[in-house]
Amino acid sequence: MVTVDGAPLTAQVMIDTLKQCGATHLVWLPDTESGFLYKSLSEDPDLTLVPVTREGETFGIALGLLVGGKKPVVCIQNTGLFESGDSVRGLWIDLKLPVMALVGYRGYEGGGPSEDSAATFLEPILKAWDLPYEIVENDAQVAEIVPKMYRLAQEQPGPAVVLIGGEYGA
Repeated sequence: MVTVDGAPLTAQVMIDTLKQCGATHLVWLPDTESGFLYKSLSEDPDLTLVPVTREGETFGIALGLLVGGKKPVVCIQNTGLFESGDSVRGLWIDLKLPVMALVGYRGYEGGGPSEDSAATFLEPILKAWDLPYEIVENDAQVAEIVPKMYRLAQEQPGPAVVLIGGEYGA
């Protein structure tokens, strides 16, 4: 895997990194910001895409995959995380599911103020739920942060969040 510091997010770099971590499934409700990742995943035979109809389903499905011996990763947008509040609390936090979530940071402005309330509330909500998180904006950060957060979820065990602060390119 070759990464370039400061480069945009590349779908294939994320996929390769997830596979190197040992992930077997990506439980996901695709959104417009992650279209390239969805297309690349649909063509990859080594990482199974599990689509859902609502973000609130992702953690229950991830739990089922864990019970079946798989290593799922959840992929949702920040507004989907808000919608998943009861699953986050009851399954991910209370049961200490060893699952990392990739959360699209809609409205992210590089740490500056955003006009999008989804961005405004995301980090305060993660802090209120005491969920460990880090932000990635480029391939170099993916290569460093995703494995670290994946390991954290396994070792705690419990939640770990990677906030996706940019849009994927091909």
